Amino acid sequence: MDYKSIVKFISIIGMWLSVFLLLPILIGYAYKEDFKNFLYFDIFLFSINALPFIILKNHKINLRIKESILSVNLIWILLGIGGGMPLVLTLHIDFSDAFFEAISGFTTTGATIFNDIESLPRMILFHRSLMHWLGGMGIIVLGVGLFSIINPTGSMSLFKAESTGIQLQKLTPKIKDNAMTLWIIYLIITLIDAISLDIAGMSKFDAVNHAFSTISTGGFSTKNASLAYWADNDAVMWITTFFMTFSGINFMAHLRLYYDDISGYKSEEVRYYILVFFILSITLTLIHFYLGDVSFYESLKHSFFTISSILTTTGFVSIDYEKWGQACAAIIIIAMLIGANAGSTAGGVKVIRYVVLIKGLFAEMKKILHPNAVINVFLDKQRIKNSIFLSVFGFLFLYTFTVLATSLYLYIRGYDTLTSITAALATVGNIGPGFGDVGAVDNFSFFSWYDKILLSFSMIVGRLECYTFFILFMRDFWRKF
Repeated sequence: MDYKSIVKFISIIGMWLSVFLLLPILIGYAYKEDFKNFLYFDIFLFSINALPFIILKNHKINLRIKESILSVNLIWILLGIGGGMPLVLTLHIDFSDAFFEAISGFTTTGATIFNDIESLPRMILFHRSLMHWLGGMGIIVLGVGLFSIINPTGSMSLFKAESTGIQLQKLTPKIKDNAMTLWIIYLIITLIDAISLDIAGMSKFDAVNHAFSTISTGGFSTKNASLAYWADNDAVMWITTFFMTFSGINFMAHLRLYYDDISGYKSEEVRYYILVFFILSITLTLIHFYLGDVSFYESLKHSFFTISSILTTTGFVSIDYEKWGQACAAIIIIAMLIGANAGSTAGGVKVIRYVVLIKGLFAEMKKILHPNAVINVFLDKQRIKNSIFLSVFGFLFLYTFTVLATSLYLYIRGYDTLTSITAALATVGNIGPGFGDVGAVDNFSFFSWYDKILLSFSMIVGRLECYTFFILFMRDFWRKF
């Protein structure tokens, strides 16, 4: 294990994080808020990371798979500390609360411990949204794109450890070029969303914050009521619905479009994702209209918004959907269980895994009927390897295990069944809101400090898609890889 490479790489990420944290400090300065403690911590953060970088300046970073996996896990924990300490020093809240909020931010979960968001300083509101935006594409991918000092093999292994999905499509000769292009696309989409929201009637500050949260599929808002604050502004609602849904698409499709290739949007994954989105949205619209006492248009608007928010694991709320009844709740829970595309900023299981799983199950049933037949399974006209099936089944087992373990822990702690299960789904799936005590208009502040720490790690496990975390518990990882 090359620990020097790990320390040097983490120090680079830490220094870049401190550079980005200057942005909320500038917001605090602009709005004449007390930013001194925030600034002092940022200086400390930069210094403590610059020191090992200077000491190891002549050491060439060589991140193999083993070092990459350990680096990714350590960085997400350190992000929770680095993002949480400004909250501790500025708001004087408990460390467990700050750690939970920071992990929720960087993992784009969007679950919060704050009861009165609108009372927070603007620099803290911006800090929360910025954590979403950086975590959305992955701050580690940002590091891969910026630093050519990492060798190609190490860069690829790190990108695989951090990026979501089944396989990494390498479209450009160098992985750092992929990463940088993705960030350019990410920035462009964010700007378009922010400008659109500004034109639609949001203040510039709210527009930027919500663009950060939308494109990262995070869900932190500047208002206590979330997007319900603008529920009467149809333009804001539909713009946000569109950009949430768009951000749930595999960013490799957006990358192909950047190179004048629209084939990414024709993939089975994207087509099934759009199909699932419309089926769930229309079904929820019809049920809500039939059972509720609202117009068809209002049912349509809030249903499409809610399904987009939950399916993409953004977690924005336009209305208290818990009042819609059990039939509507069932549709929303289905959306929680599915997720968006692999390679997007969204969390959850991802549509592609269900596609692979269902195709594999049908293939197995065909083999029962035709034992001697050679049956291949194809995705986008390419044969799916057996290793992919094993990877998908392995992920589903680990994901289910994590959700069940978290649910059982919360249930044993004394929380009701609905709260326990949906809180687990909301954190492991990086969704944000759930049902029961963690419903659309509630938050996670009532959990004890050790509950929040455990739920924070549940968010990390979900963000790293299980394998990258659980592999640390293998003896072979530490002994021989």
